[in-house]
Amino acid sequence: MVLRKVIEIDEDLCTGCGQCITACAEGALELVNGKARVVSNRFCDGLGACIGECPEGALRVVERDVEEFDEGAVKKRLGEGEKHERHHRDREMSCPSAKVQILDKKRRSHETERRESLLGHWPIKLMLVPETAPFLKGKELVVLADCAAVAYASLHEELLDGKAIVIGCPKFADAQVYVERLGKIVKSGGIKELTIVHMEVPCCFGLQRIAEEAVRVSGKKIPIHETVITRKGDALRSRA
Repeated sequence: MVLRKVIEIDEDLCTGCGQCITACAEGALELVNGKARVVSNRFCDGLGACIGECPEGALRVVERDVEEFDEGAVKKRLGEGEKHERHHRDREMSCPSAKVQILDKKRRSHETERRESLLGHWPIKLMLVPETAPFLKGKELVVLADCAAVAYASLHEELLDGKAIVIGCPKFADAQVYVERLGKIVKSGGIKELTIVHMEVPCCFGLQRIAEEAVRVSGKKIPIHETVITRKGDALRSRA
């Protein structure tokens, strides 16, 4: 048994809609007697990608003594080959971010004044940024889900000016690899705070959990802020 983060479900709030189950890449959740249940803590990585899927707020991340996360057991549970591909495909189709939508937007005149980029450094990919890069020291680090960069028109003026940035996708990347990489940047980069920017879709909420875990493993105590962008490209909310 180890002290680590796992998902906890409030049975009184759970309506048994099952939406959290399709958001769990590890297959740690099932419907039992009309309620979502954690099958086994060894299947749960504790990053909380399923939390944003629950419309009732019945899920939360807690820290307690449980079995270690067992990636081998997860692969065995999901199955190999065709079974695993089918599971992945079903998750993709159930996610709101995979739904094709046409947004009603007015076209701007080509004569509109071009904005100046406020990007202050390169590279920007999380896996490419050196953990001791000089542009990190003393800066606020924006950890940006790559879809948000396209969706939010005021990104540069409101979120990048004078800040460092790394981008990535919590849906298609290995969450633990992201935790380890960001944890090293937090530990060695000399940054003073984090701002997490992600889309409102369920798969994107994992970026916040990744950031929280990265700060924990780094041993540093720095503030974490969160900005959520809607699928229409508006800032939904900001919180610390």
